Amino acid sequence: MFLTFLKPRPTTPSPASDADDHSLVARVVAGDTDAFEHIMRRHNQRLFRIARSITRDPHSAEDALQNAYVRAYYKLPEYRPSGNFGAWLSRITVNEALMLKRNKHEQTNVDDAQIESLAGPRGAEPAEAVANSQLGILLERAIDKLPEHFRTVFVLRAVEHLSVADTAASLDLPAATVKTRYFRARQLMRKNVEQALAANTSEVFEFAGARCDRTCARVFERLGLRRATQPRGDDGEA
Repeated sequence: MFLTFLKPRPTTPSPASDADDHSLVARVVAGDTDAFEHIMRRHNQRLFRIARSITRDPHSAEDALQNAYVRAYYKLPEYRPSGNFGAWLSRITVNEALMLKRNKHEQTNVDDAQIESLAGPRGAEPAEAVANSQLGILLERAIDKLPEHFRTVFVLRAVEHLSVADTAASLDLPAATVKTRYFRARQLMRKNVEQALAANTSEVFEFAGARCDRTCARVFERLGLRRATQPRGDDGEA
């Protein structure tokens, strides 16, 4: 299936990673503010994706992530090293994203301008880069259509490749609930992607414009034929 590549990768617990987090926390609490930047850079990607899965808007997700880090910074003295620091940060981020969404009453999908900003400039991009960008947009749209409680689980499991246990800890959910929601989310993703593909198949391998003109000209040239109507610029004729 087309969603095979989104299967979670096998994960194993990483005590060393948690130990590193815990030592960084201790340094921050002791007054080493540079250590907090290390924490942020280590967790930025996952926490942004969590916030983005809730707000469905990259700009709001950034705001929620910043709010989460501010709140986490002031709560670091309360953190107990025996816990899962990544999950602790994740729960704060979920709460901040939900609060921001409620405050702004954000109930809409990503608009066209935001989609263009995600895609980036297209004029000079290689075909493969454009295809990858368009695939990413299609998947983001499909994820955005998932119900919120499925969407966040899907992002953590399929995009961030977290284990069931880590996802459950991050969202404060039972493991069985994570499994059920992820299974349902994958079913809905297939449906969403198939609908998007069906609506856009006319644009796949499109052959028109300059490519069409160029092929016609080259074939006539190889056959030694003169075209009845010369495009402007051929042999200086209109």
